[in-house]
Amino acid sequence: MIDLYTWPTPNGRKISILLEEINTPYSIHLINIENNEQFLDNFSRIAPSNKIPAIVDRENDQSIFESGSIMLYLAKKHNQFIAKKYYWQIMEWLVFQLSQVGPILGQAHQFLFYHPNQSKFIEKKYIDYTKRIYKTLNNRLKDNEYLGVEYSIADIATWPWIARFERHRIDLNSYPEVLRWYKKIRKRSAVIKGYNMIGAKNDKIPL
Repeated sequence: MIDLYTWPTPNGRKISILLEEINTPYSIHLINIENNEQFLDNFSRIAPSNKIPAIVDRENDQSIFESGSIMLYLAKKHNQFIAKKYYWQIMEWLVFQLSQVGPILGQAHQFLFYHPNQSKFIEKKYIDYTKRIYKTLNNRLKDNEYLGVEYSIADIATWPWIARFERHRIDLNSYPEVLRWYKKIRKRSAVIKGYNMIGAKNDKIPL
């Protein structure tokens, strides 16, 4: 049994989707980041960074924080979604998600969706950077069905962020390969279940 400490954000959904994909039992413990529950002592002991998600694997009493570390731990433990043949391609695109897709699109959420019209300079900066990220993904997917060649943790990590394309002011039709990839993954039953985690607050999958 895995204890998943999370909230329905793209980073949180990465892990619930992966847990559904590997078909392992888990229980959800909601950490309401809107109420700053990530700073409570009990959670801080599991996640010193005070960020969701985090897990505790009861089988070996192992706690893991930071979404990338959690994904690597689960994929390697269950030997799924991390094909040896494409290991380094998977790592490249997983790190791209962790270093660019998540941080940049997360900031785009703040300036383009939650707090718009604060600065034309800031909005243009994040719109331009967001388009660059989508173009990079689109170019990769022109010759590959998935980011990691085969469906992998790189796709699982990236997909929940692209599911917020409306917040990024992105028309997915302008990135046809991303749109194809997004729709294909959207149909997976594990993705649907993992996305619609407890506490999702009517946040339906777009498209």
